[in-house]
Amino acid sequence: MRDLAAPLDRSLRLVIGAMLLCLFLSAVDQTIVATALPTIAGELGGLDHISWVVTSYMLFSTVSVPLFGKLSDIHGRKLMIQITIVAFLLGSVLAGLSQSMLQLIVARGVQGVGGGGILAMAFTVLADVMTPRQRSRYTGLFTAVFATASVVGPLLGGFIADNMSWRWVFWVKLPLGAAAFVVTALHLHLPRPTERRPVDLLGAALLTVGVTTMLLATTWGGQEFPWTSMLIVGLLVTGIVTTAVFIWHQTRTEDPVLPMRLFRDRIFVVSVTMGALLGAVLVGGVTFLPLFLQVVDGASATASGLLLVPLMAGVVIGSNVTGRMVSRSGRYRKFPIFGLSMALLGVSALATLSAGTGRLLISAAMGVLGVGVGCSMPVLMVAVQNAAAFPDMGVATSSVNFFRTLGSAFGVALFGVVVRTQLNTTIEERLPGSDLAADGELLGSPAAIRQLPAEQFEAVADGVASGVGMVFIVAVPIMALALVLAWFLEEIPLRDELGPEPVTAAD
Repeated sequence: MRDLAAPLDRSLRLVIGAMLLCLFLSAVDQTIVATALPTIAGELGGLDHISWVVTSYMLFSTVSVPLFGKLSDIHGRKLMIQITIVAFLLGSVLAGLSQSMLQLIVARGVQGVGGGGILAMAFTVLADVMTPRQRSRYTGLFTAVFATASVVGPLLGGFIADNMSWRWVFWVKLPLGAAAFVVTALHLHLPRPTERRPVDLLGAALLTVGVTTMLLATTWGGQEFPWTSMLIVGLLVTGIVTTAVFIWHQTRTEDPVLPMRLFRDRIFVVSVTMGALLGAVLVGGVTFLPLFLQVVDGASATASGLLLVPLMAGVVIGSNVTGRMVSRSGRYRKFPIFGLSMALLGVSALATLSAGTGRLLISAAMGVLGVGVGCSMPVLMVAVQNAAAFPDMGVATSSVNFFRTLGSAFGVALFGVVVRTQLNTTIEERLPGSDLAADGELLGSPAAIRQLPAEQFEAVADGVASGVGMVFIVAVPIMALALVLAWFLEEIPLRDELGPEPVTAAD
């Protein structure tokens, strides 16, 4: 048994540091590009396709998460984490060298494969080198790093775009990624699976098509194309049918990409569902609160990013404190119950947003929401890893991240419809006959909104305030459902040993 209070040896510290660094690079890459996109489009052209720079990364990173998790169960963690780092670095080099928007979109896809794989493998490697009780402390730290990167990314991207070539947005990560690769090569020593199992290529293809079409539908629906258009309807139908075929195939293949037996485990089902719901609500705050702050409160893009600090600080504090307490006690069930109660309180406060809401109330509510999410999110990973059979550790771990990512993507789509609907309703009531409601690009430029004539600006600002407030009104029952699920989370006392066999649930 490994002493929980004993310091980690040098190799293990280096490996944990490398995984934290990899996770930071993967997380920051999802947000660092956003603030540099106008500069990039100004040099490369292709403004009509600029959204694909973000969409390409999102698609490939989401799909790669469960695939790399499964591949690591077959071929070993070390090989997979090294492949994902190389793919990420290769995509970064190619993105920085891009001479056209098409080249950049393809390079971002390569980056996405690496970034999604890193997200899957970082937590899985942690499960291999730490006992369940130990890893609860570090899972909290990993969650804190991920949250911090969400704030650092836009600030760093804006700074680089303003003071250096935009190409350094991609190249700045190269030395850090290279260092992580060297550390894993020299210090990560894990046994490779001796049994060579076949790779479910058909299952991987079905999963890729199903997830891609559903994500494209939710990304484009109501933004690029009407929800009732043939393209969006076709994508949704294709996604639903392909997903149904994928599930059917997984029940009949010998070694599935996503084993259906995982869904017979209540801890797994409850945890991934809670993760998806939390991901949806958290992304609502990160995506739409800056819009509120920029349009209604007059904050700059950089200032609105800084105003998210209470949310992320709450996640950092909550995840670290929870990780340490779980590590000491070996028990975890009470923390998501407490955390989701806090998160529900924070969401309920944000549901009162209006044009006259002060920054102090917004910051306090964001902090409470952040603490709640921080107390809950790391526990889900720990609970799933503690219950998973060792041969399924990679795919079980990656599934937590996969479903959280899907929840975030669908959350953005749902809340985007809510904001747009409220905005259009307000404009039509306040400015009958105005064509502002038909402007699909209106929300894409807060600076342009503030240049509108006073009457139009007031209508749009009230519409945005009403829309973002409605986002959190919709989020209240979502968070309440997550809280109800937390009561159904079974507790298996965390073990003090590394080993392949999970213990049985406590009475």
